[in-house]
Amino acid sequence: MKRLLTSIVLLLLCLSSLSAQDHCGVLRFRADSTFRIAQFTDLHIDPTSVNTPRTYEVLREVIRSERPDLVLLTGDVITERPAAEGWRTLTRFFEEEKQPYGVLLGNHDAEVISKDSIYDLLEGAPYCVSLRGPREIEGEGNQEIRIESSSGGEIAALLYLLDSGQYYRDQFISHYDHIHFDQIDWLRRTHAQTISESGRDVIPSMLFFHIPTPEFEVLKDQGKGQINEGISSSTLNSGLFSTLLDLGGVMGVFCGHDHANDALAIRDGVTLGYGRVSGLDAYGDLPRGGRMIVLHEGEQRFDSWIATPKGGREAIFYYPSGFDSDEEQSAHYLPALSLDARTHGVSYRYYAGTIKQTKQIPTVSLVAEGTLPNLSIEGADREDHFGYIFEALIRIPERGLYRFYTYSDDGSVLYIDGVKVVDNDGGHSARLREGVVALEAGFHRLRVDYFEDYMGQTLEVGLTGKSLLRQPIPESMLYLEPSDE
Repeated sequence: MKRLLTSIVLLLLCLSSLSAQDHCGVLRFRADSTFRIAQFTDLHIDPTSVNTPRTYEVLREVIRSERPDLVLLTGDVITERPAAEGWRTLTRFFEEEKQPYGVLLGNHDAEVISKDSIYDLLEGAPYCVSLRGPREIEGEGNQEIRIESSSGGEIAALLYLLDSGQYYRDQFISHYDHIHFDQIDWLRRTHAQTISESGRDVIPSMLFFHIPTPEFEVLKDQGKGQINEGISSSTLNSGLFSTLLDLGGVMGVFCGHDHANDALAIRDGVTLGYGRVSGLDAYGDLPRGGRMIVLHEGEQRFDSWIATPKGGREAIFYYPSGFDSDEEQSAHYLPALSLDARTHGVSYRYYAGTIKQTKQIPTVSLVAEGTLPNLSIEGADREDHFGYIFEALIRIPERGLYRFYTYSDDGSVLYIDGVKVVDNDGGHSARLREGVVALEAGFHRLRVDYFEDYMGQTLEVGLTGKSLLRQPIPESMLYLEPSDE
């Protein structure tokens, strides 16, 4: 009887903590195949400040308007005394909102209360998914969070929380700390174990920590959003970013720390992004809010925007394309062609002779012409001094912006509906060039001119879009122009 009562009590406790979690400790994609994360950063809560209720109101309004499945607080949360009471108030807030949440620490949190004490208060709190993490590595709160598929059981996405530390031991070398080698080793081992357990090659993944890495410097030139102050990273680079490229499947890295920044950009296939400062007692003039991140089950894809109280949203960013909704709305779209193609393939003309620019291709000897299943130069019967002109219809699945690329040695130029989109012309070794075009859904004429002059030959033609990973143009998108017969 005692065991039965204990089981009933545990079941009731579990049911009482359900929200986006459909049973204790399990986070799942919704029935609509999305999982919504709200990132709040740099709350800088002072329990004695008159601004603190307003900070909580920002969180409350964003949570109630956006309905995230998980909230992540990315550091500098309670930064003034009495800190223990501040953390207790925070846990009560999320319990009242019935909102699952996780916490990682910034450089200021441990200045007013120890990390051990913080996790004593967090571990086991209702709705809190945070764990202290492995004791044998640097920092606390290093953690893997698994998100199950909407049907349950399978691991559909992974979130990693890392402790980016406080201040480096030698201030003459670096002011801020960095993510340490033992943390990176733990990340590698943990990810490899999870991949092995899942039986999959890749699982869509994201990382969250407080202090940006040196790679965030790319946001100064390429960031979408606001960069109103410097990138306050460690001056040391421990190699975390190269590890993420090795892991595969990592879609994004999100941090806080620099309150006047909220930009993001894609570097080498990985999004580097800031959250939006959330606390009223934090410095900076940006309107307080949070960053929403919406994952799509079964895809290497997410959408993100800045959410502010009263339902305000800023431009939606799309991964993997890197476009945003403002660009989509302002672009001039090329209309689709009024025709119906049914046969897959690419027509080609193959030339031989000395060529220095693609415009010279038709001036040399035409050797062969015909059709191929895709854009390929494998049929060339010589190593140097030849050219191709490829033509096909490309079927665009949905209205939007598309980034086309050619990777070629030597020159190549890509046209859509007669508009030059990628200019990779001239004699050169293998290199990548890209261009963006706005296209209505349906068929468009694609033309690629390519020549090989001397030493080495390669051609790859690809694209990415709002819902398309960067890839060589698949044969399924290419069609032959229908005959007039």
